[in-house]
Formats: sequence, structure tokens, C-alpha cells
Amino acid sequence: MIAFDRGPRFESGEIIVTADAARTIPPLDIKTALTRHLRGDWGDLGPEDRQRNDETLERGGTLASIFTASNGTKFYVLTEADRSATTILLPEEY
Repeated sequence: MIAFDRGPRFESGEIIVTADAARTIPPLDIKTALTRHLRGDWGDLGPEDRQRNDETLERGGTLASIFTASNGTKFYVLTEADRSATTILLPEEY
């Protein structure tokens, strides 16, 4: 079976990368995680949180993903409920 990439499943709004995240996470990892998040790939989330995001995508609300950068740094990608902004930040900044 051939899978077709339909692109982003929702709008990102303004992209915000916190200063600490920008200093710690390699730029390519940020770009890759953002692309995956917008396509509904929730990264390192467990099954229950993945399901919650899928349901939230349908009914509205904040979307959250967790990724691990190539240097081992864990980080979050959060999209606001109104889709006005997506923020990339470290767990300690949450």
C-alpha cells in the first residue's frame, strides 16, 4: 500500500521557540519535530496521550507532543487551542 502525505493536519499559528530551547536543541531537530507535530505525529507520547491528541484535533483544544533531539534533549511542541501559536520549549519551561 502506498501512503500519501497530506501535509499539515492543522494550522500552527505563530511559531515560537524559547531562548533555552533554541540554545539547546539543534535547528534541524526543531524543524523535524514541528513538521511531525503538525502532521499528527505526537512523538514520544504514550498511547493514551496520543488518543487524547487525536480526539482534541477533532473537537478542539491544546495539542501537545514530546520529542527527543539528536543530542538527547527532551522537548515539547505545544499548539494553542485557538491555533494562534505553536511553542517549542524545554520541559522545565512548561
